[in-house]
Amino acid sequence: MLRILAGVLCLLLVHAAEEEVTEARLLVQKRILNKFLVEGKDIIVDYNIYNVGGSAALDIKLSDNSFNPAYFEVTSGLLSFKLNRLAPGSNVTHTVVIRPLTFGYFNFTSADVSYRTSEDSQEVQFAHTAEPGQGGVMPVRDFDRKFSPHVTDWLAFAIMTLPSLGIPFVLWFNSKSKSKTS
Repeated sequence: MLRILAGVLCLLLVHAAEEEVTEARLLVQKRILNKFLVEGKDIIVDYNIYNVGGSAALDIKLSDNSFNPAYFEVTSGLLSFKLNRLAPGSNVTHTVVIRPLTFGYFNFTSADVSYRTSEDSQEVQFAHTAEPGQGGVMPVRDFDRKFSPHVTDWLAFAIMTLPSLGIPFVLWFNSKSKSKTS
């Protein structure tokens, strides 16, 4: 019985997938490409727009209000942009570089997208991007503590271990040279 139900469900899914989409349908993705978000260092935000529909999407407007100007500075790109046309089966990538001014936790919400689904339609379709969610911007001091090469720390360690290694060596060397001369 369960196999019959699963088979019918698969047939329905195949039939639904075969239906042609005549209007434009956009899949919009927002990604933060940095592995670590650090105060004062650039963050790369990537917007990908895919048209999976059967006609061109027109008057596409993307607006992202999740980066408050009091906490983030836009160094390259635009957080709001417009495309006139996106052909069916094609995609567009837009990249923005921002710089966090302070550290802390921030909610990176989705961007808003609006577009017309076909040339005949005057109706505007609204959508949202996938949202990255909450992200923590770490202070520069913590980032350097975790990921810097710590050259001064290793140099201080070498200088501090030198007496504990050097004094026994000098004593051994002096006793060795005295035993050879006798």
